[in-house]
Amino acid sequence: MSNRFPSYIVLAALAASLCTAACSGSEAVTSTPPAGGRGGQGAAVPVNTATVAEKAIPLELSAIGSAEAYQTVAVRAQITGGLTSVRFKEGDDVTKDQVLFTLDRRPLEAALEQAKANLQRDTAQAANAKAQAQRFQDLAARGIATKEQVDTSAAGAAALEATLEADRAAVENATVQLQYATITAPIAGRTGTLMVHEGNLVRANDATPLVVINQVTPINVSFGIPESRLPDLKMYLSRGSVKVEALAPTDTGEPSVGRITFVDNAVDPTTGTIRIKGVFPNEARHLWPGQFVNVTVTLTTDPHAIVVPTTAVQTSQTGQYVFVVKSDQTVELRTVKVARAADSETVIQNGLKAGETVVTDGQLRLTPGSRISVKSGPDGKVAP
Repeated sequence: MSNRFPSYIVLAALAASLCTAACSGSEAVTSTPPAGGRGGQGAAVPVNTATVAEKAIPLELSAIGSAEAYQTVAVRAQITGGLTSVRFKEGDDVTKDQVLFTLDRRPLEAALEQAKANLQRDTAQAANAKAQAQRFQDLAARGIATKEQVDTSAAGAAALEATLEADRAAVENATVQLQYATITAPIAGRTGTLMVHEGNLVRANDATPLVVINQVTPINVSFGIPESRLPDLKMYLSRGSVKVEALAPTDTGEPSVGRITFVDNAVDPTTGTIRIKGVFPNEARHLWPGQFVNVTVTLTTDPHAIVVPTTAVQTSQTGQYVFVVKSDQTVELRTVKVARAADSETVIQNGLKAGETVVTDGQLRLTPGSRISVKSGPDGKVAP
């Protein structure tokens, strides 16, 4: 029997010793992820910021309205006759009492002359009847004429006096009818489409007017506001005139400025709004009847409003909040109370003070205490 171990046993022992040496001379290497994660202190979140400002902000109401002519008159003929002339062109600006149309005057002049002739004839007859009545009274006083003759002559004289009154009325009526042959503008304004032309026969008080005149200087703007804002409007109206501005949606110029002149006496139950009217001088004629306009009513101005960009205000289930940047470049979540929105800015009632810095972009990656890096500061420039 041999004293040597089998070769396979020697090889196994050698492998075991090598493995033991390798394991005792080394340690396991583990990998640890970097600290930080979402909003952690190890990674700064890039954000945009803005400074809380204190400035004068107007308290405004906005609405969609429509321009309406200050006055509208449909011009119609008051007599029937042939149209002999038209003294204006469509779209002309006319002044009050300016001649617009003339009708055929000849039949009216003849009627006036006839009425005057009747008056002259009856005037002579009335004078004669009055003289005869006086003579019969004298004769009756001397016992020559009877009382019946006196009464008959007096009645004849009185009847002719009444005829004179009717003749005078006929002359006056014929004079007025002749005046109606010249049709003038009842108001100053701008003429519309001409509905009849020279040579046409026009009828008295026809359903179709000859022309419509709209007064556009000044002009009204009608609009509606929610009934919930009516108490505010009434309060500021009681303190003085309330400014209202109107601007067409496609107009890039300055808005027209007017004042409120009318508040309707009832709220429309269908829409929950109340009708308001403002009057505008409209000297430059930026507003036109029937035109839709954007209306802004300035009730008052808050001279010390705390304002932030609207993008800084976030909303959660518990209310509205902003992220305020602290001096160590971390953020805190602060609940705020919003008073109102004004264009791209929001007025804060409480929760912030002027000079503080708030985050305007990047809030979704922030939690309270997150470290930030400012990529765009209050001046809108890239931060160094």
